[in-house]
Amino acid sequence: MKTDVEELTPTRVKLTVEVPFDELKPNLDKAYKEISQQVRIKGFRPGRVPAPLIDKYVGRGAVLQEAVNDALPELYGRAVEESEIFVLGQPDVEVTELDDGQQFAFTAEVDIRPKFEVPDYDGLEVVVDTAEVDDEKIAETVDNLRERFASLTTVERAAQEGDFATIDLAASIDGEAVADASTTGYSYEVGSGSSVEGLDDAVTGLSAGESATFTAPLPGGERAGEDAEITVTVQSVKIKDLPAEDDEFAQLASEFDTIEQLREDVRTRLGRQVKLQQLSDARDKALEALLDKVDIPLPDKVVEDEVNRRNQQFEQQLAMSGTTRADYLADEEKSEEEFTADVEKAARLAVKGGFLLDQLAVQEELGVENEELSEYVVTQAMQMGVAPQQLAEYLTENNQLPAIVAEVLRNKALNLIVEHVVIKDEAGATIDAAALQRELNGETVEVESEADAEVEVADEAQAIADADADAEAADTADAEAAADANAEAEAKADAEDAQKDA
Repeated sequence: MKTDVEELTPTRVKLTVEVPFDELKPNLDKAYKEISQQVRIKGFRPGRVPAPLIDKYVGRGAVLQEAVNDALPELYGRAVEESEIFVLGQPDVEVTELDDGQQFAFTAEVDIRPKFEVPDYDGLEVVVDTAEVDDEKIAETVDNLRERFASLTTVERAAQEGDFATIDLAASIDGEAVADASTTGYSYEVGSGSSVEGLDDAVTGLSAGESATFTAPLPGGERAGEDAEITVTVQSVKIKDLPAEDDEFAQLASEFDTIEQLREDVRTRLGRQVKLQQLSDARDKALEALLDKVDIPLPDKVVEDEVNRRNQQFEQQLAMSGTTRADYLADEEKSEEEFTADVEKAARLAVKGGFLLDQLAVQEELGVENEELSEYVVTQAMQMGVAPQQLAEYLTENNQLPAIVAEVLRNKALNLIVEHVVIKDEAGATIDAAALQRELNGETVEVESEADAEVEVADEAQAIADADADAEAADTADAEAAADANAEAEAKADAEDAQKDA
């Protein structure tokens, strides 16, 4: 087999492959056998029809086509391997010659990873935030924990911003009730803007037993977007009472006896978090700094696929959060054109970063051991909440292992870069990444913001409180129900975080 490679662009090549006809013999034999199983010719059982009769009744051309289709994947793979190119995506294949008994030739145009050398990164300097946990952040975290254990107390006055009103909602369009837009006993935080447009203005000033009617578009359901006449009736008005920040609260919300012990635990957790964030930022900034030193041509189709993937992921996030694209853009004060430009920029940066890490893995002759692959699968399974064996079987059945190997290789390449860069914090102190990682040994879950550390503290405290059959359990349940009224606003924030990750 002879293969010629023509470079069409720095990211696309054309392979011209010539194959002696004799190499197609196994494929021709296979084609005759399969066609013999399918045709019905009097006097011959299926699978026993001679080749000459198949040529006569089915046609030699059909046999050749079957053989060529069977041979092309293997021949193309050999051509790629012999040419020592790294292909991206599916090729555009065209059979250019099929001379029965003499010659077979085809061409294949395909995108490739561009050829370049990774620039020197030894001593590259990056700056990350200083790993400080101030008293203000500790107080904020403890206050958030107090919010989790707040109780609601009924007051005999009109509702105002910040109150929690238990309300009934009824909607109608042209006098016809809209069943899926009505609810009773809904705990709503006045002023949160987390429900129907205009609800805050309607509820403000109402006391228990009073109602108000207003017109607004329905946010969901079968008649979403249509203007409806909405009546809100206030059942009760409550204010939130936070527990005192004292030893009694520490015992209720945690395993500690004193509030000082709780604060110290919060400081420790937040300290680990900011150090983890330092490592994460160092990785990101080291890669960004290295990318700035090299110009890599990018295949348009690969960038387009990455843009589509990110858009699909973003739409899924919006759907899960119950937020529309228009609402998200309005909250971000972005136009559709600005959003599209941001996604494309992020996609191009991601593709470029992947190419650089792939090339570095080749240059440094990095490989993936079975233990490393297993560790990656176990970590991913823990984060997804599934059994490692279940995830491994899924990856194998869906041919995802090559992608996982590539991901592990990229992580190893990025770790290699971090080992050779100089990391400093904003105060000018040098950070030993290896020593910091050893210090944090055992912290396997990567967190993206300081809020995650707050959640970790709050979740642990909530688990302890749930085990305590305290008389205030009913009030705590009311507080959690009230907090649920913020779900839509939090979901919007989740969609925003997903877009920033993109």
